[in-house]
Amino acid sequence: MRSDMEQRNHFFFAVKIPEETKLIMNHHINQLKAIIPFSRWVDYQDLHITLAFLGAAPHEKRAAAEINVNEVLKEAAALTLKINKLGFFGIENAPRVLWADTMESIELKNIREKVFSACERAGFQLETRPFRPHITLARKWNGTTTFQKGLLEVWHELQPEPLQFQTNEVVLYQTHLHQTPKYEVIKRFELQAYNY
Repeated sequence: MRSDMEQRNHFFFAVKIPEETKLIMNHHINQLKAIIPFSRWVDYQDLHITLAFLGAAPHEKRAAAEINVNEVLKEAAALTLKINKLGFFGIENAPRVLWADTMESIELKNIREKVFSACERAGFQLETRPFRPHITLARKWNGTTTFQKGLLEVWHELQPEPLQFQTNEVVLYQTHLHQTPKYEVIKRFELQAYNY
């Protein structure tokens, strides 16, 4: 049997969601599972906002990206974000991804631009689609009937006000496909706390 586990371990930079927010989201996910049938739900410890997906990432290029990201985030401030609704990717009657949306944040877009450019300078060819910040919750619609967009409104019953959180870390994750949780933090990049 071919030993290609190393190839399957992918790497990506992401905004780390704080533990207390993950616990609230875990509660909401458990409620959503009973209402919105998807095949695979993300373990709450794996919740994050992807900034740049590197793929298999050879060690030298990854090391260069880490140096670049560290440099561009030196003066970057911690982020305050608000989770405010659900959304999906894929065809409307059978979506492939269910996600939680964050309200528009110029600061988040700026962080993403810095990280994305830093990775490109390290030699990575990255996804060219426009940045759509989201927190993946589940994959592959599994309902006995077609998906109805109205199901997404259940979020406002679970969370009447936007779920606000502050994050002071960008991290480099490594995937472990056959483990739960799947994502391991292998490098942390601290964002500066606000000065009041």
